[in-house]
Amino acid sequence: MTAQWRHLPAAARPIAAATATAIAAAREQDRDTLTEAVAQLSAQDQTQAGLILGTAVRLRLEATHPDGLDAGDVRTVLENSVRAAAPWCPEVDPQVTLYLLAGALGVWDDDGAPPPKPDALALHAALLLAHLSHEQPIDQLLTATLAEIQRVQLND
Repeated sequence: MTAQWRHLPAAARPIAAATATAIAAAREQDRDTLTEAVAQLSAQDQTQAGLILGTAVRLRLEATHPDGLDAGDVRTVLENSVRAAAPWCPEVDPQVTLYLLAGALGVWDDDGAPPPKPDALALHAALLLAHLSHEQPIDQLLTATLAEIQRVQLND
């Protein structure tokens, strides 16, 4: 874990570190590092990891679509994200990516089907965030995400 996350609460530190490593590995198409980071991320508390990953996805969607998203925008993000990852990450699954997008936007209709496994969620979140934030520094993305979570929790 790098020193840059030492200011975070103890529960958030390993999630932030693993997320940063996973996004960087996805950007670089580094399968070995991505696999290790996904294993670390999926071993964390899934409620906390899901909150951080979902908030990061939502913030990036809001930043890249400041006038709001419609179904076509979501479809485009889904298609582009999956197409970008497919050549080097054959296990990319559009259904898991859609689950992440819908969950981050708060529109997932839980039909009773079990959610994807933690390792699939971690992998697809890293791939999606690498696609959505390719120009934004990872530490900036995670700092904004954690600040947003703190803001929401303080205002509830």
